[in-house]
Amino acid sequence: MVIDLFSRQVIGWSLRADMTRDIVIDALRMAWFKRHPGQQAGLIFHSDRGSQYASRDFRDVLAAYGITASMSRRGNCWDTTPAARRCSDR
Repeated sequence: MVIDLFSRQVIGWSLRADMTRDIVIDALRMAWFKRHPGQQAGLIFHSDRGSQYASRDFRDVLAAYGITASMSRRGNCWDTTPAARRCSDR
């Protein structure tokens, strides 16, 4: 599930039996095509350090859309990194 932190709306999702890179790529693509933000929008995609988010394929899609990746620190699901705080303060 991809949530827009500004509007607090779910803008992308994908359902599958397993958690692979394809499921997060599908959810991101749905969100991208729903909003049409453009590559200069300065978007940040924040996630945990799951292998699906760290995969080369997912990072390539982020780069193609001009999205900056942001990941939580290792072992910290309640993230307090500056990027996460900036996103939640909007």
